[in-house]
Amino acid sequence: MFAKTSSADVLIIIVIIVLLAIQAFLALAETSLTRMNRNRAIAHDEAGRRGAKRLRRLVEDPASFLNSLLLVVLICQTVQTALITIEAERLFGAAGVIVALVINVALVFVLSEAAPKTWAVQHTDEAALRSAGPIWALTRFWPLRIVARALIGITNVLLPGKGLQQGPFVSEEELLAMADEAAQHDVIEDDERAYIARVIEFGDTVTREVMVPRPDMITIEASTRVGDAMEIILLNGYSRIPVHRVDADDIIGILYARDLMRAERNGRSDTPVADIVRRANFVPESKRVAVLLPEMQRDKFHMAIVVDEYGSTAGLVTLEDLIEELVGEIVDEFDVEDPLVEPLPGGILRVDGRLSIDDANDVLDGDLPEGDWNSVGGLIFTRLGRVPIGGEIVRVPGYELRVERMQGRRIARVRIEARETLASEGEADDGALGAESRGAAKENSR
Repeated sequence: MFAKTSSADVLIIIVIIVLLAIQAFLALAETSLTRMNRNRAIAHDEAGRRGAKRLRRLVEDPASFLNSLLLVVLICQTVQTALITIEAERLFGAAGVIVALVINVALVFVLSEAAPKTWAVQHTDEAALRSAGPIWALTRFWPLRIVARALIGITNVLLPGKGLQQGPFVSEEELLAMADEAAQHDVIEDDERAYIARVIEFGDTVTREVMVPRPDMITIEASTRVGDAMEIILLNGYSRIPVHRVDADDIIGILYARDLMRAERNGRSDTPVADIVRRANFVPESKRVAVLLPEMQRDKFHMAIVVDEYGSTAGLVTLEDLIEELVGEIVDEFDVEDPLVEPLPGGILRVDGRLSIDDANDVLDGDLPEGDWNSVGGLIFTRLGRVPIGGEIVRVPGYELRVERMQGRRIARVRIEARETLASEGEADDGALGAESRGAAKENSR
């Protein structure tokens, strides 16, 4: 049986409605203030918008309002839940508990959580500016701040740590997702999105991934005459070349083309280049390029010798190599080498064996396996467990990689084809390719 309502019941219902309204406002404020970034708050302040000054202060120090706001939300939710449960039980008897549960789960979720937070996401700036004043006043209420700090202190005792010292942050994945979304809606250009992605990836890239590997290095023996070294410089079109004594593991310095020209002009064509080399800079292959680039700018050097964990020469890295990680491949009129990526009909790609797995996945918009290797050639070497020969095939999930050309023991060119394309051509052709590879391997073993 239902109990009759009294003036006390009406008063409790009014209090519940007020508490729901306060929760809705606080949910809107929390969502809009945490989504508001500092630059937008500064822009509103400089534009002289109402509430912008307090909004800027709140955004610059999120910890100053979040703890107090969340404490008030918790108090309101607890009191409102208790009042609804008590009132529903009095009005509806034993069934009141079920009624209270339905009201709290459905009505409260919609009116005090989902609706205000959705509106705050859709109108972040307007919601943040409107809520900044009341939230600022809330943070100035000293009893609430004392209680919030005391509870945080208890939390730190249970979970030792300094907590989050800065405000809300955005992960790399979220930044890339926002850039993708902006590019899809033509807010930024596709090239700008690519630059953003390269800048983010730049911080995680190590020197080993961008260096010129040792087999590709051109070095000059220390006893080489200036005149002969000039011929080597002109033939290869480099402005700097490492100089070694015994082999590439014994680099003694860097030879500059301008020093060669000056020496030859001064009649020193027979002088060994060891007399005019400059100091070489050595960096470990594990050094992050984000650290190496400012070092090159500060110390004014354009080339560094990369060494492995055993002190042996692993390769060399230039300032151009690092810049290319940010802006893409730089090709001048003297570059005659094959392109790193060459599209072929039917969605097939011909790539350089040195192409990194990350770059290959970007071009393919796919997912080649990642591991201890850095390049497409490294993937093939690892899967085969030996030096491949021309025509051999490696199959990975979704793709088939065929070695098209070898340079000594190095994989020069690789043909990458989607497995879906191959499936449409029939299993007979796939088997022929495998047989060709096995036949070539047998012939090579003889």
